[in-house]
Amino acid sequence: MKRIIVVGSGIVGASAAYQLVKKNVEVIVIDKEQNGKATSAGAGIISPWTSRVENEDWYKIARGGAIFYPDLIKQLQQDGEEEVGYKKVGELSVSSNQEELDVIEKNLLEKQKYAPELGDIKRLSPEEAQALFPPLNKELSAVYITGAARVDGRLIRDAMKRAAEKHGAKMVVGEASLLIENEKVTGVEVNGDNIHADSVIVSAGAWTPEILKPLGYELQVEAQRGQIAHIKLPDTDTSEWPVILPQSSHYMLAFDDSKIVAGATREEGSGFDYRLTAGGVHEVISEALHVAPGLEQGTIEEMRIGFRPMGPDILPILGTVDGLQGMVLATGLGASGLTMGPYVGKLAAELSADEKSSLDLSPYDPMRAIVRHLNLT
Repeated sequence: MKRIIVVGSGIVGASAAYQLVKKNVEVIVIDKEQNGKATSAGAGIISPWTSRVENEDWYKIARGGAIFYPDLIKQLQQDGEEEVGYKKVGELSVSSNQEELDVIEKNLLEKQKYAPELGDIKRLSPEEAQALFPPLNKELSAVYITGAARVDGRLIRDAMKRAAEKHGAKMVVGEASLLIENEKVTGVEVNGDNIHADSVIVSAGAWTPEILKPLGYELQVEAQRGQIAHIKLPDTDTSEWPVILPQSSHYMLAFDDSKIVAGATREEGSGFDYRLTAGGVHEVISEALHVAPGLEQGTIEEMRIGFRPMGPDILPILGTVDGLQGMVLATGLGASGLTMGPYVGKLAAELSADEKSSLDLSPYDPMRAIVRHLNLT
């Protein structure tokens, strides 16, 4: 039986492990306890059709992620996992500028021809929008699509990890170091033990560069801090409320337990500084109240911090590394981690199992983000 090690158990690594164990592969998942894992902090909007990113290769893999989710949820339900944090609730792209909404609606109608999964498109007045999301600013009109979904990063990750374990995956807590022989990754060293494998998937998010550095590879992935607020609305049924997407980098989504999640900052150069900052909290709360003044009396239940893995461009880093056999890199998803993470994990699983990939991965080649320092070993 083939053995594959997955380093990192965020949404990408958990998905890769889950897909691999169902291919009759022996899977060992290794991860260390760390503050600020992006999946743990994240609440995700699954709606690539309304993204302002204008990049065909980004859209292709993000749309693949959105299409993959319903299939993944069915797989998890078959394995007895019901608490997955995913729900198709629709999305409101909101603005007070009608011309801005005209452009959004036109773009969505064009995409709908080739992406029927985005669902129905409807223009809503402020009153109609507020009927769907009551705290919303009364000045905001909307374009509504029915196909968008939301997901809780922690819940979907944990569901995939539990399901993987049911199929035989082994979870190890510890810091992994790659083992290399004759320019081939042969396994990892963890907790003083050498564990050999046929292939290793490295999906450690913003910490991935630390794993490659001892091998003489510099991976251009930086940590970007995101601060995100969880706001409780007591005695309010928020379970069917749609995702809210203003025309900024901020967003809002509701969950079943009377909770609204508002986020998030995008702090470049933060490193792994795991702190809530006055400026960050102010930015998140003020943006949230501008878009949804009805949240003013909500309870700030929690603030979360996550470090997004940001590559040199908008595309994820997925594939093999020249001169280093036996390893697949899967990181650099940035702010799109929860949208495309499970799908990227599936693609990484296919690669590591030597299967034909279901997507052309050349645009996501890790070599565009790697510098090799030959003086290191």
